[in-house]
Amino acid sequence: MTYQKFIDLPPMLSAQGTVRLPGSKSISNRMLLLATLSHGVTEIRDLLHSDDTEHMLKGLRTLGVAVEALGDHAYRVQGCAGDFPVKDAKLFLGNAGTAFRPLTAVLALAGGHYELSGVPRMHERPIADLVDALRGLGANIRYLGTEGFPPLEIHPAALLSGSRIAVRGDVSSQFLSALLMALPLMRSSTTVEVKGELISKPYVEITLAMMALFGVQVVRDGWNSFTVPAGSHYVAPGLIHVEGDASSASYFLAAGAIGGGPVRVEGAGHDSIQGDVRFAEALQLMGARIAMGPNWMEARAPENGRMKGIELDCNHIPDAAMTLAVCALFADGVTTLRNIASWRVKETDRIAAMAAELRKFGATVEEGADFIHIMPPQSLILASQSSIDTYDDHRMAMCFSLAAFSQTGVRINDPQCVAKTFPGYFESFASVVKAVPVIAIDGPSASGKGTVAQLVAAQLGFHYLDSGALYRLLALAAQQQGVALNEEDQLVDLAACMGICFEGIDSWLDGVQVTDELRSEQSAAAASRVAAFPAVRTALLGKQHAFRRAPGLVADGRDMASVVFPDASLKIFLTASVKVRAERRYKQLMEKGMSANIPDLLEKIRARDESDSQRSVAPLQQMPGASLLDTTGLTIEQAVQEVLTRYHSMH
Repeated sequence: MTYQKFIDLPPMLSAQGTVRLPGSKSISNRMLLLATLSHGVTEIRDLLHSDDTEHMLKGLRTLGVAVEALGDHAYRVQGCAGDFPVKDAKLFLGNAGTAFRPLTAVLALAGGHYELSGVPRMHERPIADLVDALRGLGANIRYLGTEGFPPLEIHPAALLSGSRIAVRGDVSSQFLSALLMALPLMRSSTTVEVKGELISKPYVEITLAMMALFGVQVVRDGWNSFTVPAGSHYVAPGLIHVEGDASSASYFLAAGAIGGGPVRVEGAGHDSIQGDVRFAEALQLMGARIAMGPNWMEARAPENGRMKGIELDCNHIPDAAMTLAVCALFADGVTTLRNIASWRVKETDRIAAMAAELRKFGATVEEGADFIHIMPPQSLILASQSSIDTYDDHRMAMCFSLAAFSQTGVRINDPQCVAKTFPGYFESFASVVKAVPVIAIDGPSASGKGTVAQLVAAQLGFHYLDSGALYRLLALAAQQQGVALNEEDQLVDLAACMGICFEGIDSWLDGVQVTDELRSEQSAAAASRVAAFPAVRTALLGKQHAFRRAPGLVADGRDMASVVFPDASLKIFLTASVKVRAERRYKQLMEKGMSANIPDLLEKIRARDESDSQRSVAPLQQMPGASLLDTTGLTIEQAVQEVLTRYHSMH
């Protein structure tokens, strides 16, 4: 797979459709581990394909477990009842907490010598509470780096029977889940006492439900203590299915609430064992209209179209609550999310990361040890030259895809981080959202594309972008500032700071109308010179993208369909014979009171065509998917009508 440094999501108009959810990460990795610890063979269907499950699969195979891929997200696991064939191994588990923590607990009780490591971020995630609890059972675990953090070395140990151990509940529920899944290896009755408030309770509920599915019933005293009775052992249930990921459902439900909907997710509903299905309730508190069935959920926008801010204890939806933080950008009033301390020890410090990225949209954000307080901005626009950093955290990337419903769209850095749980996320997101439409009209000099584009925009009520004027404006600004047209770095700086505005057929530079200055052949020639620099074209790209606003945009130029708006709804390559283009330019200049002659114009247009088509950066060409419109024998009105007809035929 080719690495993508970023992905640009254009501004979105609406969301509607259906998405089939990938399998739950939490359930997938629990199923793989419990199938391994069982007596017998388990066939798992709908397993999630992601980085985290790949780390678990690779880890189990390194330990000698027979795991057979059956195709179509199905696997057959030969249980080893905790007696791993490989007694000495090194496991690299990336940043997969759902693999690292449970395998630490299981291997500490399995009687072998093992080293467990991960990526640098995993080595920053605390694990002391789990290690201390395991040492209370007699486990022999050594830190290989910083005390209290991975990597770890595990040695065989003489385990204590009939133990009662304690674990903190306010750092990560994965510590308790890891202990509970491992304790049947002890054979004797063992009780785990939870110290303090247990966070992320729904994930412990998943663990208990999964253990019961594999034949182990945990005796519990509310959320205070959990006992695995003596003689407990796992038995393969045969064929089992992984539920769709309820945390991933949150992004699509939120898209339905923000973008109108309905958006339906299939694979999780009110029969789910996952606590994150209750995200739908939180979205309903914000005003969204929610419907739900046994295996599906659906969201629409509020009746009045606007969501409202809420204050919510999010202990029951720790991962999905992140989606609410981005929803807060689109809500009226303040949103406060509490009891989210676990965000601090996830793939990144999610409270700090979320606060930093929300502020890029102008939101006022206050963060605390276990809360985030969000006041949305008056106008939702990503700060100039900003992009969303994802911190190698899949949920940051998926959450902020929703910011594409802003006026500017959004650029998300390192989009491939979604592979941790949802490799096809952006494709699924694209399947239910509709971007602000763009009609891209490219063509050679003097082909009439500017006039046609303006009139099409007026007919549709769309915004209009004359991209050629941008380069002419830059050349004019350079002339005014005394910047030579071959000084690429200075031109780039000038492009970033110049103020541009189009009103009808008029163009403005830094508050001064300069329409006539841009119409001369000298201006066109100067524009060609500055447009030849790759860095200049890149610098102006953001300004061009900013014209894409609801309800739509008509953009004309030479690389609108190829470079600037490759996802344009309609791509037109508009041209005419050189003779007709020269005559049109002659008439245009004479009406402006400028001197001209047709032979000279013919020569200049031919030279411009040659230059534009041969340049190394964004050469003028009819792109695949662009329809040809030859206006040699057409009036302006006929050309406009032809573009409108082609656009309406697609909608």
